[in-house]
Amino acid sequence: MSPFLALLIPVCASLLLLTLGFGLRERDVGVLMMWVGTLGIFGLTCWKILEKLPS
Repeated sequence: MSPFLALLIPVCASLLLLTLGFGLRERDVGVLMMWVGTLGIFGLTCWKILEKLPS
């Protein structure tokens, strides 16, 4: 799998969770989906930043 697809799939999954969670925000599961989606995007961003740092 290419590095582009390895990043694109989790980003799309996180954005899908954010979108579906926002639609269901009145329920507890919607809030949970938004949390997981937000943490997924935040985690991917931190991972890519740490990957670029010199070791």
